[in-house]
Amino acid sequence: MDEASDETRNEVRIERLGPVGRIVLDRPRALNAITLDMVERIRVALEEWRTAGLRAVVVESASDRAFSAGGDIRRVRENSLAGRHDESLRFFETEYAVNALLGSYPVPVVALVGGICLGGGMGLSVHGTFVVVSPEASFAMPETRIGFFPDVGGSHFLPRLPGHTGRYLGLTGARIGAADALALGVATHTCSAADLAALPELIAAYDGPLEQLLRERAPDEPGEAGALAAVRTELEWVFSAPDLGGIRTRLGRLTDADGPVGDWARDTSAALDAASPSSLALTDRLLVEGRGRNLEECLHAELAAARDRIASDDFIEGVRAVLVDKDHAPRWR
Repeated sequence: MDEASDETRNEVRIERLGPVGRIVLDRPRALNAITLDMVERIRVALEEWRTAGLRAVVVESASDRAFSAGGDIRRVRENSLAGRHDESLRFFETEYAVNALLGSYPVPVVALVGGICLGGGMGLSVHGTFVVVSPEASFAMPETRIGFFPDVGGSHFLPRLPGHTGRYLGLTGARIGAADALALGVATHTCSAADLAALPELIAAYDGPLEQLLRERAPDEPGEAGALAAVRTELEWVFSAPDLGGIRTRLGRLTDADGPVGDWARDTSAALDAASPSSLALTDRLLVEGRGRNLEECLHAELAAARDRIASDDFIEGVRAVLVDKDHAPRWR
């Protein structure tokens, strides 16, 4: 085995804990940013475990700071600049295949999320059976800020969130905490960080229904209301607008309001202003179309969109501005 293979093996650990398969993301310096090699190993493991008689599969992080910051988009940009589009497409094809597997797996898949869970990290968590979070967990799909769009099945799970919250999260890239994640159904259960770390061993030793164990060890109700609770009425009104122009018009009527509503409206307007206009249009279309598609159909449409997007000027510029130079001043086409 060569040095590169050893490094990849360390970045994602594929383990068996008795009747439980464990996928442990272990790339802490990069906040578990997902690479092609990592998703290839995850895909192989999931395929092999389908007929292994497992009780469950657990997806977790070796770091308290992050479940995963998403795909290694800087590497995708490097591929685009060098004309290596095939390598990037192979990454997306493999990543989306993993998302599809998680969404149709024959045994329960349990994601244990502490810390940040962004983009591709959500693709590894939300399609499974259970998502257990610690109070430190946070979620976001921030792709419009880098000239991309919410992929990894985002066009499937975002439109299925309550009301118009999925449209809000997909367009703005807003981050939500554990309480909002539970309220919206992004997460299913919550527990302390210490209990989260203990769950793989508990799942492996438990003989009864997994749902019962999680009810005992991790409640399914938030301890307190999330930040969105204070602006939920306004959010639904704004993001039920028929088009992007309507969203901006309605936000404009709220930006002078006092308190949480005004703060939310101003922050939301700023987020839309910072996003790629073409990414916003693409995202809104995919979310509408995703309502009538199953997960595999959504992933197929997203792959076609990704093929075009990674070669676009806005993607190259957006990743430069946010992840490379970090000046946060993209010049959108």
